[in-house]
Amino acid sequence: MKKFIILVYGLIAYLVFLISFLYAIGFVSDFLVPKTINSDTESTGFSAILTNLVLLSIFAVQHSVMARPAFKAWWVKIIGKPAERSTYILLTSLALLLLFWKWQPINTVVWEIDNSLLVWIIIGVAALGWLIVLLSTFMISHFELFGLTQIFDNFKNRTSQSPKFQTNFLYKIVRHPLMLGFIIAFWATPLMTVGHLTFAVVTTAYILIAVKYFEEKDLRKKHGEDYVEYQKNVPMILPFSKSTK
Repeated sequence: MKKFIILVYGLIAYLVFLISFLYAIGFVSDFLVPKTINSDTESTGFSAILTNLVLLSIFAVQHSVMARPAFKAWWVKIIGKPAERSTYILLTSLALLLLFWKWQPINTVVWEIDNSLLVWIIIGVAALGWLIVLLSTFMISHFELFGLTQIFDNFKNRTSQSPKFQTNFLYKIVRHPLMLGFIIAFWATPLMTVGHLTFAVVTTAYILIAVKYFEEKDLRKKHGEDYVEYQKNVPMILPFSKSTK
């Protein structure tokens, strides 16, 4: 029964992730969903900026702290190894949904593209960014990344194996194509407002800091010389740039 509960829990966590991911596309791209980054109900002043920074900070702290090996080693003792990744995904998704719900739009225009052809080109670039995000997860191990492998292995009485170090497809161009996809999607917009700019600047800064000073350090410890060599030959996020650690 416990294994079945963990299985259902993991599937629910994955479903919540799918909802938050799909909503994120509409939220950032400003279409389809009930509330977007530029919703009509505008907020103004310092309180709106402060609220948005707090929401982004909640996501950043949760996302970074729970991903660190030391925290995971402690957390596994409480939640159990099969459910650890699903719990991380669930809480990350809930932090995102909180951000979408409480976000304060600030619709002062920074730039706006009027040319219809250019608008569609920019929308296409943003769509490409989201596609890179999704495809990047499958180029490593999508189901392990989102906890499904762990819960199914547990249900079948199998021991989950740690994913092997691999550099498939886009990972031969940059070390973190998933983050590159997010940055493209966040910045490629024909209408940039102060609220959207705040979101893009803070999330980009967070990505660069978290990847360089936390994730890369963890990956070097985990994969050793293989990752050190990978760092020497492949740039971190910007394609075709000089590779730096």
